[in-house]
Amino acid sequence: MMKNNNQINVPEARDAMDKFKMEAASEVGVNLKNGYNGDLTSREAGSVGGQMVKKMIESYERSMK
Repeated sequence: MMKNNNQINVPEARDAMDKFKMEAASEVGVNLKNGYNGDLTSREAGSVGGQMVKKMIESYERSMK
């Protein structure tokens, strides 16, 4: 079994990041659930991560104005 190496830099932000991930999954049509999501395809998991990065970049760009 693989060890999960995902670590969050600010532990207090875990709930917010989980909510953000669920919102991103919903936006791209991926059925993400709390807990284990090993049944997702690489494409589905990648689309969630890609959507999260896209939204973070948009947020940063808005803050630069």
